[in-house]
Amino acid sequence: MLTLLVVGALVAGAVWVVVSLNDREPVPVKPVFTVPALTPAPRSAIPGDAGPLPAEPAKDAWIAKVSENTDIPSRTLRAYVNAAEKTAKTTPRCEITWATIAGIGRTESQHARHDGSRAGEDGIVTPPIIGIPLDGSPGVLAVVDTDKGALDGDPKWDRAVGPMQFLPATWKRYGVRASGDGAAPDPQNIDDAAQTTARYMCARGGDLGEPSGWWTAVLTYNNSTQYGQEVFSNADAYGKAALKP
Repeated sequence: MLTLLVVGALVAGAVWVVVSLNDREPVPVKPVFTVPALTPAPRSAIPGDAGPLPAEPAKDAWIAKVSENTDIPSRTLRAYVNAAEKTAKTTPRCEITWATIAGIGRTESQHARHDGSRAGEDGIVTPPIIGIPLDGSPGVLAVVDTDKGALDGDPKWDRAVGPMQFLPATWKRYGVRASGDGAAPDPQNIDDAAQTTARYMCARGGDLGEPSGWWTAVLTYNNSTQYGQEVFSNADAYGKAALKP
């Protein structure tokens, strides 16, 4: 089971920063990407199509463009895209898209940027993202430690870990090493986390190209209609942004 790390959506209009107190012109600052809030009924629809992924020679340019359009860091976006591409080869019936993986990533950790963290070029997120203790306090599930604190540093209670916020027990079952280098899967590695998200959702939802499968997968990730609608809104907005020239 997964737990939701609540991260507020960033919303900003066009703003101006005055760079000095002299007569120089103010410098425009690009607004943060906004996501229109959609409220589809569960199992009634899937997010809009993000279009085909580019072939390898054009991938770098495509990632740079979509990163600019969506405010998803390019290194994190690459992890989402690679996870979707690999899953299309290993589990073609699933039809999970990079935009859906990104939709999860935005809600769970603002694409590995929660509380000042970031994904490095090696994929490692620093500082590590670790959720609150699931100690049964008001509004919080009680989940007694399952990994002796190996992943979350807490030997008493479990905590969700990594940019995609997996519980240790779920990570133990579904964790994937995206690089295939033989090392243990690392929930604080954005490539491993994105690939594991795809694996988990495909296992739970089956065909995410259909509304029933998409919603089953997302609501298994977090059993909340509000959560599902937020992920839907994110994925739909990313798909539309990717189609812009």
